[in-house]
Amino acid sequence: MPGPDGPLSATAGRSVLEGAFALLHALRQEEGAGVTVLASTCGLPKTTAYRLLDQLVELGAVERSAGHYRIGPGMFRLGHGWQPYPGLRSAAERPLRRLAAVTGMTVGLAVLHEGQTLVLNWSTTADVPPPLPDDRQTWPWHTAAGKVLTAWAQPALPLGPLPRGWPNEAARIRESGAAYDREEVLEGVCCTAVPVHTAHGVPVAALSVLTDPDHRLERLADPARRAAAAITAGLARHR
Repeated sequence: MPGPDGPLSATAGRSVLEGAFALLHALRQEEGAGVTVLASTCGLPKTTAYRLLDQLVELGAVERSAGHYRIGPGMFRLGHGWQPYPGLRSAAERPLRRLAAVTGMTVGLAVLHEGQTLVLNWSTTADVPPPLPDDRQTWPWHTAAGKVLTAWAQPALPLGPLPRGWPNEAARIRESGAAYDREEVLEGVCCTAVPVHTAHGVPVAALSVLTDPDHRLERLADPARRAAAAITAGLARHR
């Protein structure tokens, strides 16, 4: 495929892709930056960064306004299409809404990815504002959802040194089928989480219910388990 300066070899094509992804990663950290800052951050010549940004704008992956850039709607749509297991998002959509309605709280579906809790979807009732300070999607592994998945995960996860008491806590989570976060990640926010299994019993996600410190977290585990079972049933139908 010809590039702006002539045909691209396989090596050149690979470097173009690396440059484009480097710019997208930089925009995630430096939203609203100009081409000079982005080029410097990525170690790219300014002319190369400008050319790649121009192409990303044409594709809808990046937006440009008054010489500044930010992630575009094309990347948003692609990102929301990602899921770790076939049919997970569609199987979870209705149970998430029902759980939010039953509890009157914000609920979330999350996976463990590269040692962090990655939220795939939030659901809440119209009259309950989300308890989180922003629309952040990535959280530390030791959220309630992350703890649930880590308790069942392989020991080679890239989590770094685990707390000394973690083996005992992981055993309690596996025994009870639920994990709790009592303001361990955010002040004023508590959480109950349960695993979502495939039809073969493999945990692929975690369902969490967020609340404030005045609620008893253990009471939220049963409705969360019922919602998780409904998602598992939906995954079985998808297969």
